[in-house]
Amino acid sequence: MSSPIITLDEISKQYDEQYAVDHLSLAIKKGEIFGLLGPNGAGKSTSILMMLGLSEPTTGSVHVCGINSTSNPIEVKRRVGYLPDDLGFYEHMTGFENLLYTASLNGLSRKLAEERANYLLQRVGLTDATNKKAGKYSRGMRQRLGLADVLMKDPEVIILDEPTLGIDPEGVREILKLIQQLNKEDGITVLLSSHQLHQVQQICDRVGIFVKGKLLAEGNMEELAKQLFFEDLFIIYVKAEPIDSELIEKIRTLRGVNHIEQALDKLEIYVDHDISADIAKIIVQNNISLTQIQKKNYGLDEIYHRYFEGGDSRGEAPNS
Repeated sequence: MSSPIITLDEISKQYDEQYAVDHLSLAIKKGEIFGLLGPNGAGKSTSILMMLGLSEPTTGSVHVCGINSTSNPIEVKRRVGYLPDDLGFYEHMTGFENLLYTASLNGLSRKLAEERANYLLQRVGLTDATNKKAGKYSRGMRQRLGLADVLMKDPEVIILDEPTLGIDPEGVREILKLIQQLNKEDGITVLLSSHQLHQVQQICDRVGIFVKGKLLAEGNMEELAKQLFFEDLFIIYVKAEPIDSELIEKIRTLRGVNHIEQALDKLEIYVDHDISADIAKIIVQNNISLTQIQKKNYGLDEIYHRYFEGGDSRGEAPNS
């Protein structure tokens, strides 16, 4: 999982004086699940359309699977499966018939199309709805049929725009599990656009945070925390009795401790790496009763909201 399969080089999309996407550079690695995270209007969907060659960048270049999306969009579409947030199927046709139609558009033989359609319907859990009219499908069923549809041409990359929108919690779990299976078992690179924090954190290897057309930060949870929270990568919660100033000073001398807050028999220790074992050792050596010690690293919720609250809501990265 090293070489980029999608590369955006300083792309912009400008409408009059307004930038929908503002000088965006991003590399998505082959074989990873990458999440585009941001509120509506942040520029996620516009970026996706430029990746697919459905919209031309005002400036910059886009390469997907080594192909320039602007000059050769048809070849990109052959290798990429795209699931938009607003699905469209022929309502009077069955799920199976819709897949066969997609196969015909992609030049698959009838025999191969039928074999692949049956396999994919089974893969996405729609075997029992094979001959059901698409117009009778629930939202969750339509999303699963949509995944089967984008997989008909055996793509190298699938791009999913809000794939869990409007689905009940059980349906969300099924869709996310299926996405992970496609990534791990089939080696498909997945680009997932969403504003659902928990879902993105649950399945994505890396995340890019979008605001006002700009990519403010990208990386895994630890890398995002470093960019946003600087030295305080972890908080270690300690509950012990008695806690006195001597104990606090001994903990403060440990390498990596940046700040300590106390509330009665509890301590919040802000550190740049995990030193839970060292803290526990000091407490025990001082004959103090340790009843709880817990490490917490910053989750996507804290990271996301830090970017959209206070001074960082201007659309600039905290370390820019």
